[in-house]
Amino acid sequence: VKIWDHTRKEPMFSYDLNSVVGDIAWSPYAATVFTAVTAEGKVYVYDISVNKYEYLAVQAGNQKKQSRLTHVSFNPIHPIILVGDDRGTILCLKLSPNLRKALKEKNRTNETECAKLDKLINFVNEPLLEDKSC
Repeated sequence: VKIWDHTRKEPMFSYDLNSVVGDIAWSPYAATVFTAVTAEGKVYVYDISVNKYEYLAVQAGNQKKQSRLTHVSFNPIHPIILVGDDRGTILCLKLSPNLRKALKEKNRTNETECAKLDKLINFVNEPLLEDKSC
């Protein structure tokens, strides 16, 4: 999984999940949270504002080894992730309390989420700016 800024030649973040990635979804309530599902049957949740290098949670998504996870979607209102596989099975996962804190923030707006993401992007770009000035 690679996260790109269209103004850069290299990815901002890169994650090796050691399996084919079936789908990725950005959270509708936190600008820095995303989830990815793999053909191996795992669901990964990342918050790049908390940890830029590792996932915050991983869950086995399918109990049957014959099926592969192919789709993931956040519920826009409730702290739930829906995961689908290639056999038509849908799994409903509830986010743990530490991963759903963004839902409870009363002063959370689109502007605050954009500011959080901009701060992260600027932090990642700082070494590039320093390198160019040398």
